[in-house]
Amino acid sequence: MTEITLLDGGMGQELINRSGDAPTPLWATRVMIDHPGLVCRIHADYFAAGATVATANTYAIHHDRLEKFGIDHRFKDLHLQALSEANMARDKHGSGRVAGSLGPLVASYRPEVFPAHAAAVARYAEVAQLLAPHVDLLIAETVASIAHAQAVLEGARAAYRPVWLSVTVDDTEGSRLRSGEPVADLAPILRANGALAVLANCSTPEAMEAALQVFSGFGLPFGAYANGFRQITTDFLKDDPTVDSLSPRPEMTPALYADFALRWVALGATIIGGCCETTPAHIAAIADRLRDDGHVVV
Repeated sequence: MTEITLLDGGMGQELINRSGDAPTPLWATRVMIDHPGLVCRIHADYFAAGATVATANTYAIHHDRLEKFGIDHRFKDLHLQALSEANMARDKHGSGRVAGSLGPLVASYRPEVFPAHAAAVARYAEVAQLLAPHVDLLIAETVASIAHAQAVLEGARAAYRPVWLSVTVDDTEGSRLRSGEPVADLAPILRANGALAVLANCSTPEAMEAALQVFSGFGLPFGAYANGFRQITTDFLKDDPTVDSLSPRPEMTPALYADFALRWVALGATIIGGCCETTPAHIAAIADRLRDDGHVVV
């Protein structure tokens, strides 16, 4: 029997799918603006499915994204809206934790456009301090390079909250980050900056095993939450992309995804969940399988 923390699943894609709106470069932030309350309902559905952590919809709320659309004056208010909707769902459910998401600056999966170190640390510290009063922990998500890991962990110290680092790995070689750098090179950065867990996210389920094997030597709790995309396309790696340049894998059913998740647990993972293109049904399937195998979801 193992105690497993069960994260929620995808938020941005779920917002797009439920709203019926066309995707924009502002992605989940745009839908949250146009459909207040929908984020809360999705969080509630994940809690009902068995998740014990709600990851707030703060992933893409960064100055560099908001400035392009003339809404940077809403930076603080948008964070507070996302945090309020997560906390309302948790409070209604009666248990669970809320995690503040620290998403990539500028763009996901593109380490070459990551800002200079001092600027990145300052931006992350600003967000971390804004999140801190409203969350139980922070998750630095979709970290694509060693430089990104160093900067986000330094910035997150400003929150005085537990921090989990989650990296995105190469879809065909999970022992390497999207930057091409070895996952193993994270070890000294995690130690130096006090990260309390290390995860891999927003990569294919097939890539996670190699990452987890590396994580197992770090001496920290570790885990994974994969996406359900066919691949990260070249169109998505252009400036200001929209998610309609990505397509889901129709074969990645809740049952198949749960098969992957249980393999991660067999490798020692104690924190699992879902990323883009996973749904409450995927999380429910994992929860059922964990309990059937004698694990405890905490």
